[in-house]
Amino acid sequence: MSTCTTLSRELTEPLSATAATATTWLLVEQTGPWGAKALTESHLAPAVGRALDAAAAGTGVRVALIRRPGRHADCLPGARHEVVVAHTAPGRSWVRRSSVGDPAELLALDFAALGAGEHGGFGAEHTGDPLALVCTNGRRDRCCALLGRPLAAELAAAGHAEVWEVTHLGGHRFSPTMLVLPYGYAYGRLSPTGAKEVLAATADGHVVPEFSRGRSYWDRPGQAAEQAVRQVTGETAADALTLSQQPAEGGGWRVTVRHGDGRSWLVEVAAGVSEPPRAESCGKTPASPSRMDVTSLTALG
Repeated sequence: MSTCTTLSRELTEPLSATAATATTWLLVEQTGPWGAKALTESHLAPAVGRALDAAAAGTGVRVALIRRPGRHADCLPGARHEVVVAHTAPGRSWVRRSSVGDPAELLALDFAALGAGEHGGFGAEHTGDPLALVCTNGRRDRCCALLGRPLAAELAAAGHAEVWEVTHLGGHRFSPTMLVLPYGYAYGRLSPTGAKEVLAATADGHVVPEFSRGRSYWDRPGQAAEQAVRQVTGETAADALTLSQQPAEGGGWRVTVRHGDGRSWLVEVAAGVSEPPRAESCGKTPASPSRMDVTSLTALG
């Protein structure tokens, strides 16, 4: 049976620059089943889900639901919901945690401030193992359930990190996909061995470019430029690189990537499409997904 993941692999579609973008993630525990649009199609009150989505719009905050790997029973009466807020800026990333009796309490947060990296004292600092969030929402795409749920279960059993299932990371055709905090790198096409390598590297402050889809803090041109510099230099330290970008004359982007040691590179990125057409998700009509192509990379003085 062909799936969107098998076709994407067969066509050797690049992973780079496909990460969902978010300066800050707001992750809310909600047990029980998830629908395709989980914020309004789960046992979270739909009105609360819509309000959280609206509050996050345009702030850089991305809201998703999480649950522990395993059986997905409903919350017991009076149970609290774990909440994780994570900002992913290079050199300024942080993870804060708390719990709420009712997710509607989160509507009191200052979403614009969270998106800008100001947590306002929310919860307590997370200083433990990396957080691994594996997309498992089969109602959105069957590949996420077929490939993501076994991976989440194995990682949780191995104890390499704190593991959660998450509703949506984008890029179903790259399943199994995983977001790792605190740095906010997304990964795809992970085997259990590859995922454990990623979590060990994250614990040491590094990234694994081989499986990387990009750092969610950057938009897609920036993700492409950062990945290109990592490939050229072999740099894997998660916070070694920062960047700035601007539109290029005639289209595309000019991205300046800077290393903490003073080196810098100018990377030119153009928007393209992946051919031939392929389903971006199981059951969808084949299309030509957009992609980011690095057209030049130049070391600067």
